[in-house]
Amino acid sequence: MQELIVNLHIHSIYSDGTGTHAEIGNSALQAGLDAVIVTDHNVLVHGVEQYFHNASRQVLLLTGEEVHDQDRQPQKSHLLIFNSPDEMCGYAHIPQDLINQVKQRNGLAFLAHPYEKALPLFKEDDISWENWEAKNYTGIELWNGMSEFKNEIRNALHAIFLAYNPRWIPFGPNQETLNRWDQLLSVGVKVVAIGGSDSHAMHMSMGPFHRVIFPYVSHFRSINNHILTPMGLCGDLSKDKALIYDALRVGRLFIGNDLLYPTFGFGFSAESEGRTAQMGETFVFKNGCTLRIRLPDKSECTLLRDGSPVGHWEGQQIITHLTNQPGVFRVECHRRYLGARRGWIYTNPIYLHKK
Repeated sequence: MQELIVNLHIHSIYSDGTGTHAEIGNSALQAGLDAVIVTDHNVLVHGVEQYFHNASRQVLLLTGEEVHDQDRQPQKSHLLIFNSPDEMCGYAHIPQDLINQVKQRNGLAFLAHPYEKALPLFKEDDISWENWEAKNYTGIELWNGMSEFKNEIRNALHAIFLAYNPRWIPFGPNQETLNRWDQLLSVGVKVVAIGGSDSHAMHMSMGPFHRVIFPYVSHFRSINNHILTPMGLCGDLSKDKALIYDALRVGRLFIGNDLLYPTFGFGFSAESEGRTAQMGETFVFKNGCTLRIRLPDKSECTLLRDGSPVGHWEGQQIITHLTNQPGVFRVECHRRYLGARRGWIYTNPIYLHKK
């Protein structure tokens, strides 16, 4: 399998971002990404999907949409939509109808920033997901960079510090979101987890201070999706889109905080009787199963089954765990960075079933 680094949930000048698609694409090249997916609010921008090149690499820029009901106050329950040929904001009033319409078009629907706090200091509302009775969505945004910024700010001075020192912010997904994800998985609902930068490159002012909050390239070097595909990008737009969206659809990916240390090369798989399964896949075994974890650097690593830890290791890079139990298995890894324990890697599950 090939590993591609994809950053998603990005806003351009077509909604509340400050960059053009060209600026976003070139920032992605600078950050060393393979693809970016721009999701402007309630608009699907056509005609801008393309490759950006430099001397050594290329980046594919794709477009989706972040849809919410603009008549709702506050405007909660945002949905990230990928791979839909049509603009979907006309269905925003009823979230379940919106999800159904996306599914009919073979699109992907992810609940955006499921839990976050308001930030009155910058007149930012709490725009968490509220319609938890909804079903048949593809997954959730487990880790959202901008939501974490909003959640971490304590006062005006702290906001200024973080604006000038964004590397101090990433700690990990919101615990409520993690708990909700594990709860959904435990009752048999397949929910793909993705990480979103929610990048706007916003220009913010506070008195004499003016700052671009998280320039695109800064966000692109932090919370990324490392997806596994049968082959690398070939330069054919339709084929490469299918590679990326097929991996997102099944959850063949992990979320990596590449700011702490590059996560490229991480692996989590299940093996039994000569067969292998990757993240996002269902694996049926009979006489036991071997779970293998490969880390790009030594760290703290936890294996969870149905949301509860079943193995914990520190200072290892190659980990093997034997199990005879079915369940939903996923991995979390943490590292020390700037004096704090921070989230580094969060995998999608491997779904183990016993004959």
